[in-house]
Amino acid sequence: MANTPQAKKRARQNEKRFAVNKARRSRIRTFLRKAEEAIASGDKDAAAEAVRAAQPELMRGVTKGVYHKNTASRKISRLTARVKALG
Repeated sequence: MANTPQAKKRARQNEKRFAVNKARRSRIRTFLRKAEEAIASGDKDAAAEAVRAAQPELMRGVTKGVYHKNTASRKISRLTARVKALG
């Protein structure tokens, strides 16, 4: 357990940061799930729109430190490839 004032403060800050990052990850996963469902439905226009909506969310996660840049790029690349394969 944290004993020094600095360690107690860091513990408080970590809790806040964890909650914020958890919300961001959840929001990004929601967008990804919508894109996955649109791709699974087979509707190319809806899938393309869902992927377009998910892209900025993923990259925002990168700037906020939730995801690594290469991870987000890989996810976007794979989604767009699957949308392209629908046509």
